[in-house]
Amino acid sequence: MKYRNIREEELKNKVGADWFKSFDTTEILGNVDFTVFPKQNNIFGRTPLLWAEAKTGNFDVTTMFVQLILTIGKARTFDKTLPPAFLGAFDFKKIAFVPYISIQDIFYINDFNWNVTPSNHETKEFKLIKDRIEATLKQNTYIYDYQTDEKDLKTFIANNIAKATEASKIKIDKNNFIPIYLRWLDIVKPVIDVNWDDLKKASILDSDFYLADLFVDDKDTLKIDDDITIRENLFVIFQNQGYKIAKENLKQMFDATINIRNREAYQLFWKRYKRPPIIEFQNYIIERRDLIVPQDIRERKGAFFTPRQWVELSQKYLSDLLGENWQEEYYIWDCAAGTANLLVGLTNKYNIWASTLDQADVKVMHDRIKQGAILLENHVFQFDFLNDDFSKLPQGLQDILNDEKKRKKLIIYINPPYAEVSSKAEKGKVGVNQTKTHAKYGSILGTAGRELFAQFLIRIYSEFNGVIIAEFSTLKILQGSAFLSLKDHFKAKLEKIFLAPADTFDNVKGQFPIGFKIWDTNKKEIFENVVADIYDKNANFIGTKGIYALNKSQYINKFISIYKTTKENSIGFMDGINGNDFQHNNIVYVLNTKEQLPNPRGIWISKDNLIPVSIYFSVRKAIEANWLNDRDQFLNPNDNWKTDKEFQNDCLTFTLFNNNIQIKFGVNHWIPFTENEVNSKEKFESNFMSDFIKGKIKTEQQADGLFGNTTTNQFDINKPRQFSTEATEVFNAGFELWKHYHSQENVNVNASLYDIKLHFQGRNDKGRMNAKSIDEKYTELIGTLRQKLNLLSDKITPKVYEYEFLIR
Repeated sequence: MKYRNIREEELKNKVGADWFKSFDTTEILGNVDFTVFPKQNNIFGRTPLLWAEAKTGNFDVTTMFVQLILTIGKARTFDKTLPPAFLGAFDFKKIAFVPYISIQDIFYINDFNWNVTPSNHETKEFKLIKDRIEATLKQNTYIYDYQTDEKDLKTFIANNIAKATEASKIKIDKNNFIPIYLRWLDIVKPVIDVNWDDLKKASILDSDFYLADLFVDDKDTLKIDDDITIRENLFVIFQNQGYKIAKENLKQMFDATINIRNREAYQLFWKRYKRPPIIEFQNYIIERRDLIVPQDIRERKGAFFTPRQWVELSQKYLSDLLGENWQEEYYIWDCAAGTANLLVGLTNKYNIWASTLDQADVKVMHDRIKQGAILLENHVFQFDFLNDDFSKLPQGLQDILNDEKKRKKLIIYINPPYAEVSSKAEKGKVGVNQTKTHAKYGSILGTAGRELFAQFLIRIYSEFNGVIIAEFSTLKILQGSAFLSLKDHFKAKLEKIFLAPADTFDNVKGQFPIGFKIWDTNKKEIFENVVADIYDKNANFIGTKGIYALNKSQYINKFISIYKTTKENSIGFMDGINGNDFQHNNIVYVLNTKEQLPNPRGIWISKDNLIPVSIYFSVRKAIEANWLNDRDQFLNPNDNWKTDKEFQNDCLTFTLFNNNIQIKFGVNHWIPFTENEVNSKEKFESNFMSDFIKGKIKTEQQADGLFGNTTTNQFDINKPRQFSTEATEVFNAGFELWKHYHSQENVNVNASLYDIKLHFQGRNDKGRMNAKSIDEKYTELIGTLRQKLNLLSDKITPKVYEYEFLIR
């Protein structure tokens, strides 16, 4: 058979290469085994063509599809990104396809437990889905044998997968028709060829054009012929590739067809959605047209403005968790409301409260209410949540808080300030540590009390027992070492979470994740781990990420602390041993001495701990920091690294060619070559490193000590080091660079790598090293060294996870 006796990962790679080489099959989408995307994206980004289940054995097609459906349904992947045209399933012998649209209704069945393990074929849920879709699959599935049906399979892919567009679309309902309208304003409204000011004078709004778009099908055919109520309430209708004013008293004034300037943009937008809306919500949408008047979506951007895409997505997650009628069944209070943009899209104003510290923001919200905002004036009020007594709250809200049953139906929905704030008062304002909340809960908060969002959480949790907390904040409450005390006290079930780039939020410049988290405080449990959904800046779902709670003994600085030594006989100093996550990696340096730093917190380096120091340094530096891993914590590893000599020597190599040793601060013990090898004009002050590499360092036997039986036995100091191919290539690239430097005039024979770079690149007027050099040979050599170091980093990275310095 074509793919017999190979592993699943290899099977996926081979199927991708053999049958889908003209597509992109590299995307990782949650737990879906195999995805196919076109290589070119449209203006909306990624357009999925196929999601597939992969199996290495010879499996029943229906069984494979059921497992795929349970995988998708459990993660609700179809809600997080546009569904594909086809679902697929393949094993070593065959591949099968079914149009997504033919089975999509299975994801909307009521009272079904999607939280079962998809790979467990014995659950009642697995059998229920199998019974439900078996007949559909028999009618709609295309099955091909890789060998006997090769020609037909290629034809199917060329005529169906390659030409597929968004065959299945997002259904429009009462929870998403407002967010879709907000997107419509950006994409469709600008291409409608009309004078909006003239229409506004006639009381025709852009929302009337949006409703006209909603109530047609994909062929632009009006789909409400037998519903007189809806037809009579449309002021604009879509027909003949354009819009017509349908309001009786205005037909003569606007009798011409209103055209669309960019038909392609219009069509691309509506390809995402299934029109008309779900039938049971059609009348609701018409009746609540007041929810999409333009005034209500023009938010004033404030200090804590929540971007539109995250407002929309957070409400989608609340709907997924609490049900489509959540706005009728639950109360909502945004106690850090600003101007209430987080509440845009909510429809039941009788169940919504909004409070803010700033009276000016209250005035803005009241003005918005006069212009059509979906809020009640007496539900919008000034309140200092971290200081005021709850007796100041409106009576209706107090009644909810004082009633245990109602309180369990209260959602505290907030995007509070989450930046770290100084404990000192600034410009006459009260300092963060001077709030009444901090004074009351300071012993629980500990250093987490410097974070305003932590103060919001502790007061909500401690004084509103049983509420739902739906909040935007950093991941410190889940991962931060400063939050250990708070985490022990904050016992609530984390029901749902998604991550978004922080720099998509107003006034945030950092590269780190902001999490939207839904907590049920009625369920008492200490957070341990969760799988979070990840979205890029455009709110495209891009996968999942595991997040884990840790304790102090698990952090990487616990690992390095047992290898501390004294300054005597040291060859350098590693600084930065005061933070365990990626955001602190920029302060991890290998230097000559700690006297180079104003407030050093690190470890002296000697022959006895050079290997663990190199491992620590390489683990921290080999993986590039990005917005998603910025808060990931480096850990005290398992013991398997101790026997992996190749890994140890890879890390030594990485450190030798990445340090900040400089001769102006003392003797350079870090030259990895001998004088003869690089044609030095004089003898080096120190040959420590080349001797260490060759196993020539003399050691004292230690019967009992920090490093086990003997230093020699643990790190092979007395043995020549054997280097991997990747490490050897780094040495070779460095060797050519050192030789080129020593061929120059007026060089310092003891130069470090930093000194060599400085020699060729020089400094600018501000004293900083220039980025480039006029020496073409040097530029070529340093480029090669960087390339080889990148390859070495790639080799080190899997071991970082294998030895659990990081966990995925």
